[in-house]
Amino acid sequence: MDGWRDRLAADRTAATERLAGLSREFDDLVDSASLANTDDEHDPEGATVAFERQHVAALISQARDRLDEIDAALARLDEGSYGVCERCGQPIGDERLAARPAAMTCVRCAARR
Repeated sequence: MDGWRDRLAADRTAATERLAGLSREFDDLVDSASLANTDDEHDPEGATVAFERQHVAALISQARDRLDEIDAALARLDEGSYGVCERCGQPIGDERLAARPAAMTCVRCAARR
């Protein structure tokens, strides 16, 4: 299980770095928009700036969700339930875990979803 812990820790580091980078990008977009004193509704580029801001906000949300999934997987690892499907109780399988280390369900249960 140490191999999975190492993989999850590496994934967590990558997700944290991605979240930090996206947060900086979002802050930069907000700062540049406030300095330009544009009106999103009437400025021709305002819609583009608003779209970019919302796009980055959605990516931040996804990165936070990913971080939560990884943290939950690490908690399952500590509890001893890592690698067990939360729906049917069967093993998730090494191939699925290799592809998605934070997976909570086996392939069969994931396909039913």
